[in-house]
Amino acid sequence: MRMAYLSLLLFALTLILVIWQPRGLSIGWSAMGGACLALLMHVVTWADVWEVTRIVWDATLTFVALIVISSVLDAVGFFEWAALKMAHAARGDGRRILPFLMAGGFIADTTSLPFVTSNLVNIVSADDFGIGFVRYLVHMFVPNLFSLAASMVVLYLFYRKDIPASYDPTVLPQPGTAVPHRGMFRWSWVILAALMIGYFLTELAGIPLSLVACTVAAVMVLMGTRWHVVRPWPIVREAPWSIVFFSIGMYVVVYGLRNAGLTQGLSYVLDGAANHSLWGATLTMGLVSTVLSCVMNNLPNVMIGALAIHASHTAGVVREALVYANVIGCDLGPKITPIGSLATLLWLHVLGKQGLTITWGRYIRTGVILTMPTLLATLAGLWLWMRIVG
Repeated sequence: MRMAYLSLLLFALTLILVIWQPRGLSIGWSAMGGACLALLMHVVTWADVWEVTRIVWDATLTFVALIVISSVLDAVGFFEWAALKMAHAARGDGRRILPFLMAGGFIADTTSLPFVTSNLVNIVSADDFGIGFVRYLVHMFVPNLFSLAASMVVLYLFYRKDIPASYDPTVLPQPGTAVPHRGMFRWSWVILAALMIGYFLTELAGIPLSLVACTVAAVMVLMGTRWHVVRPWPIVREAPWSIVFFSIGMYVVVYGLRNAGLTQGLSYVLDGAANHSLWGATLTMGLVSTVLSCVMNNLPNVMIGALAIHASHTAGVVREALVYANVIGCDLGPKITPIGSLATLLWLHVLGKQGLTITWGRYIRTGVILTMPTLLATLAGLWLWMRIVG
């Protein structure tokens, strides 16, 4: 019992420091500090640290590489070009776009299901259960369609009174004006296509996702440097290296909860739900992951869910449904509260610097209304698709 209390205390302290970030304390330092305390207090062992590193190294390196790729694409004007392209394509019809901050942040998470690389949560879970890129895509593509459809419906209903009936697209710059170097811009499409092909080959060749992502990131940085679009050192220096230390440190702390037997209780809940039906297992895992993600952040929670699934007695299609339902809950659930994901915290921080403040009360009220219908629709889509493909 003493070990359980100590594990919970370390986890709570680490999570508070990660969210609060006093005096600008890096999330990486907070998580690694919690991991060191867990080792010193014998909540975890060095063998546990090695096991956690084995699980998360591929995910974290892939994440860093994707941020580097995004930074180069941003310098090339790729995202601004895409935004202007969509704004012109809507032809002045305000109903065809949802130009709202909450909508943009919401849709980015609710449609991050189809690819392993769409979300750090996805990569961690897929690596932990040995799910390849193609297998993951086959099982999550249809649930993502349910999520996309539900997201568009709830967003439109929620913001319908705020959406302008029309706007003048002629006042917008042409998309081409956002591109500083056309040669690099054209090559970006080729490199992105190669990246996607590489992802599909990872499962066939048995190579880690991070190898493909890091290779493409290096190529893009070298090409951007050659054409004087980017400078390599700032790109590498500003990459989110703290995420590497955060992932390892935070998951070591979470592993302490497992050692104390605290994830075993969740496995009993999953076994009970699985005994009733596939739908019961899917719904229970999705809702539990959602609630825990809202309270304790989705990154540590995805491992808590994974450890509980490993400890459960489920097998076959039910076990696989639990894995994907855990990911859905960790991808969609965090949108209910501001602390649900690091991405949301960073997004709110950036908005604050721009003079745009979204209060916790407003965020949670909006988050609940938007998230719950989308979550239930997506879990229903997973349940239906799992019955078909198994």
